[in-house]
Amino acid sequence: MDPAKFDFYAMDCYRLVGKDKLARTLAEEVLRAGTDFDGTELSPMRNAEARVKLGVTAARDGDLEQALIMGERALEGECQSVPSLIMTSRELAAEMKRGYASEPAAEDYLARLHALGQGNPEFLPK
Repeated sequence: MDPAKFDFYAMDCYRLVGKDKLARTLAEEVLRAGTDFDGTELSPMRNAEARVKLGVTAARDGDLEQALIMGERALEGECQSVPSLIMTSRELAAEMKRGYASEPAAEDYLARLHALGQGNPEFLPK
């Protein structure tokens, strides 16, 4: 395994087994390592996926606002693989449906993900 990707893969493993605190810490490290000192993203796709993971952990912690911020920021990045981002975002979508189905902001985010999955260009990342 590429040592530079260890934290990236480990964050998913911890998230999948319910160790959200560790997953969050590693996602934050992935963002730190994937961003240059001037804010330039060195690893845009990896950073987008880390933001989705931060959104998932925030949603599980009951923080809808932070979950939405991270989910939206993931969609706004310079994503290179929309299908991969959609696949990664499914878990955040499931958390939104499970805990926040009646919240208008969550409904808007879910609609945006759905439109992105349908290939509507107005929702594609810039």
